[in-house]
Amino acid sequence: MAVKIRLKRMGKIRAPYYRVVIMDSRAKRDGRAIEEIGKYHPTEEPSLIDIDSERVQYWLGVGAQPTEQVAALLKITGDWQKFKGEPGAEGTLKVKEPKPDKKSLYEAALAKADKGEDGSAAPETRTKKSPKKAEKAAEETEAPAEEAPAEEPAEAPAAEEATEAPAENTEATEAVEGDADKAEA
Repeated sequence: MAVKIRLKRMGKIRAPYYRVVIMDSRAKRDGRAIEEIGKYHPTEEPSLIDIDSERVQYWLGVGAQPTEQVAALLKITGDWQKFKGEPGAEGTLKVKEPKPDKKSLYEAALAKADKGEDGSAAPETRTKKSPKKAEKAAEETEAPAEEAPAEEPAEAPAAEEATEAPAENTEATEAVEGDADKAEA
């Protein structure tokens, strides 16, 4: 029986991942495997390559032939060089940085928040304001600082605007009702 070390495709459309398997060369691509010896996720950055080196060495020793893709993976992990007795058995496998655990992230956030309460390193809150609103806010803060009576006239235009707003609303509702009447006719 001719034995191959090859990839067995799994996953969804456009989201493949593979298992490195030992199969009879006449079996279907995703058929029953003799043994699964690793996995390969090409879509991750860097690609995840996890191969059981001991089992690969055994199967290569008894005559299993790797496909081109698997041979490339074995060269990356260093298993092919180890089997052939060539230098560079450590391979060129890139390993993803481990994620920081949630507890340390939480403690870091607490420490940052504590510094903010002391006032020593208060985080600046940034709010997006249009230039007109920023100017208006600056004028409002300057006016109370200069004179207290300046506030009284400022309130009067606000009251006038409040009385004008309902009038605009009624015109808008009449226009909508008029459109509805035209649509019915």
